[in-house]
Amino acid sequence: MSEKIADHRDLKVWQDSIEIVCRMYDLTKAFPQTEQYGLVSQMRRAAVSIPSNIAEGAARASTREFIQFLRISLGSLAELETQIIISERLGFVTHDKELYNSLVTLRKMLSGLIAKLKKSL
Repeated sequence: MSEKIADHRDLKVWQDSIEIVCRMYDLTKAFPQTEQYGLVSQMRRAAVSIPSNIAEGAARASTREFIQFLRISLGSLAELETQIIISERLGFVTHDKELYNSLVTLRKMLSGLIAKLKKSL
């Protein structure tokens, strides 16, 4: 990447992923108490991992490292989506089309940023 990112907080992908974290915390508040150390914990950790890895990657010295951390964020996003589907199947939440659209948009943004960064190598 020819220009260095001034701050990860300036990245729209990071900002949107923070919103996903907040939504996951709100969503999981209503889960059964028995899931506090199960799905609730896993969903919150997967959600938090997304912006955390974007931030860590942006702070790295090389574009290759940044790309690797963005890929980890993509993995966490896939993990979160899977956990949401499981939560729906178990009846803890109902399907939320807006949430899924947010996840798809975030996946596209991450993939697009990875592609852009790869071109600059």
